[in-house]
Amino acid sequence: MRLLFDHNLSPSLVERLSDVFPGSEHVFRVGMDQVEDLAICEFAVENGFAVVTKDADYSELLSLRKTSTKLIWIRKGNCSTHDIEALLRFHSDQINSLDGNESVELLMLF
Repeated sequence: MRLLFDHNLSPSLVERLSDVFPGSEHVFRVGMDQVEDLAICEFAVENGFAVVTKDADYSELLSLRKTSTKLIWIRKGNCSTHDIEALLRFHSDQINSLDGNESVELLMLF
């Protein structure tokens, strides 16, 4: 599964997780760091990404049915990039199972 990291996560996660999630990107690297969340979701759907964020706004977009993107919502408080990397690695099987699974749109990680 290809991940699109939101602006609230480090761009270094793209390289740090390239062995587990090849082809992933960060909103800064695709020129979307200053756009609305809905535009990021649309980009993700059109380009085969799941959005990874710590921002609750994305789950609201899902619940209001404004988007059909796959969302990985990190629900940890203040934590380091290393902690985020470890969390995503630990749940890599669950994350990769989202690809092609139409019944699951949201994965919350604690």
